Amino acid sequence: MSRRTRFSQAAVAVAVVALAAAGCGESSSGSKAGDKESGKYSGKGIGLAYDIGGKGDQSFNDAAYAGFQKADKEFKMGGRDVEPQDGESDADKVQRLTQLAQAGYNPVIGVGYIYGPAVKEVAAKFPDTTFGIIDDETVQAKNVADMVFHEEQASYLAGVAAAKASKKGHIGFIGGVNIPLIHKFEAGYVQGAKSVDPNIKIESQYLTETPQEGGFSSPDKGKAGAGGQIDAGADVIYHAAGLSGQGVISEAAGKKVWAIGVDSDQYSQSSLAAYKDYILGSALKNVGGAVYDLAKSVYEGKPLTGVVRGSLSNDGVGFADSNPKYQAMADVVAAVEAAKKDIVDGKVTVNTK
Repeated sequence: MSRRTRFSQAAVAVAVVALAAAGCGESSSGSKAGDKESGKYSGKGIGLAYDIGGKGDQSFNDAAYAGFQKADKEFKMGGRDVEPQDGESDADKVQRLTQLAQAGYNPVIGVGYIYGPAVKEVAAKFPDTTFGIIDDETVQAKNVADMVFHEEQASYLAGVAAAKASKKGHIGFIGGVNIPLIHKFEAGYVQGAKSVDPNIKIESQYLTETPQEGGFSSPDKGKAGAGGQIDAGADVIYHAAGLSGQGVISEAAGKKVWAIGVDSDQYSQSSLAAYKDYILGSALKNVGGAVYDLAKSVYEGKPLTGVVRGSLSNDGVGFADSNPKYQAMADVVAAVEAAKKDIVDGKVTVNTK
């Protein structure tokens, strides 16, 4: 089993495309399957199955779609991207991935840890198809790439930025669902903030206990959570809540406090343009780069397998500095850059719990 721990530099440049929210069901995307220039690739294209929230979340799923688009543009791979259904079961995910594999799509990618059981089951039935899963490394198989990230490192930088930008010494964190993956975001954020101010006050909230309750897909829940933290005195709020984060950002902008986005550069998202002046930055996770790299490897006949982990040292995670207001805060920028260097150099090890 080959193992790769570094994303290609081309993948790092993936820019997330602003998208309108899409409904449930399937949608074809990209070039026709016959338009291939490489003699090594004989698949029908990329099969991409979205996480909760679907296309149009301006965050996690849209980052995956940006990688899908980049691969199609460069290699003319084509493909199909598929929306999740409300209240679906693991059996529904198994059926979705099976249909993609049976149709000849390669690679087939599950966007999110919730696809873990389905990828494990379906990959065993289609050994000649490469499968990818984002945010899960429990599926060990010769034809599966586990695409995971050091989210805590990017979140540490978000915590440093939040603590330096706060005028009240009081910040907040909103996680979509109370699960170990999101605990990593909180742990890094808290550690980063306390590295700046050990006495900083930090509000922390998880919107739901399970994904099925809408923690990653309910902007109204995000808005209510942010409102409560702002009323309590927080003047910078970082979210790791998927589509629900749009509510966090809109509420922060409405109350004229800073928001910090996640996964994609949310300052640059068209659907959030009305609020962008209050988006300090975003903790980035190069989901698009991971999708692109896996598609490229399959296209070139050398599929990635095993654990592929993004970190600050390989630009798999980072902190977006698109907002000119952020760039103008020289002390904040310097603190974030210094923190990044300390992590990359091994001087700081970021907590995951």
